Parts: sequence; C-alpha cells; structure tokens
Amino acid sequence: MVLNPQELTDLIIDACEDKKAYGVTVLDISEISTIADYFVICSGRSKPHVQAIVENIQEKLGERQAEIKRVEGFKEATWVLIDCGDVVVHVFQETERQFYNLERLWGDARVVGLP
Repeated sequence: MVLNPQELTDLIIDACEDKKAYGVTVLDISEISTIADYFVICSGRSKPHVQAIVENIQEKLGERQAEIKRVEGFKEATWVLIDCGDVVVHVFQETERQFYNLERLWGDARVVGLP
C-alpha cells in the first residue's frame, strides 16, 4: 500500500510522539524544493532516545510497507536523517538541532500544523 505524503507524515509524527520526541515540527517544502514535500524535524534528549525514536519510525513505516530509501547517522545519533522519498525526517539531539537550525535555513517553508 502506497501512502501519500500527508499520510506518511502523519504516521511519522505518531511514531515520534509514541517515543516522546519533543519539538516536533513539520515544514512543507513542496513549493520551494524538489527534494521532498515535507520535512519532519524533532528532538530526542540523548543518543539512546534519538535511536529509539528512529527505530520506532522505521518499525511503524515497515508495518505499512512504506519505503525508506536511506537512514544516515544512526550510530552517532546526534542527527539522524531518514529519507522516505516525499518526506525527509530529521531526528536531532538538541545541541545539533540548535546548531543547524533547519527551521531558519528553510525559513521560506510553510510550517504545517500537527494533526
């Protein structure tokens, strides 16, 4: 079953919230980039917390047979990127999130309300 970008985003948000990710933000980048339709950005409090969030996202997507193209940074778990095609997920530890500040970098993107 193929999920549309909004369904995929909603599933990812639920997986993040299941593991108590904080600062969950969704940016609609569809009008300003061809990379993806959405960025989901969230934070974990530690390396194990970030890894638990990522593992839960992978598990929930796997249950729905959603494709994960690539996962980068899992071992270090300071910034993990999950490429799901139409949706790219960024799971940070807070210091890395503040340093890279994707919300500012992609400031032209529309912030989407969470379901």
